[in-house]
Amino acid sequence: LYVSDQEAARAFYSDVFDMLPDLHVPGMTEFKLENGFKVGLMPLEGIRHLSVGTKFSPVETDNPKAELYIIVDDAVHYLERAISMGAIPLLDVEPRDWGDRAGYCLDLDGHVLAFAESMKSAI
Repeated sequence: LYVSDQEAARAFYSDVFDMLPDLHVPGMTEFKLENGFKVGLMPLEGIRHLSVGTKFSPVETDNPKAELYIIVDDAVHYLERAISMGAIPLLDVEPRDWGDRAGYCLDLDGHVLAFAESMKSAI
């Protein structure tokens, strides 16, 4: 995820995930999640520097840049924790028509975070 403030994003995701990052150096922070997934945080300046001379040019907009759909055991707990850390609430945790219970918020940089409980295993 491209972030405007790496330190603020690190603190936010450390609290939301309830873990410290596995990597935290200038220009990149990484959190190792279950099943080999990682969430990486790169300052916007970093991706702008890497993309010089290419057709890729990240632009800041009011539109969400990405969505992380994270399966957890207690979606309400994670959503409330994210909101307490400064996330903007979007949708409460409710059953969704695809079979999960999910709630949504925006993180500090406008990325959509969905915390979901898979209902497939409960059937």
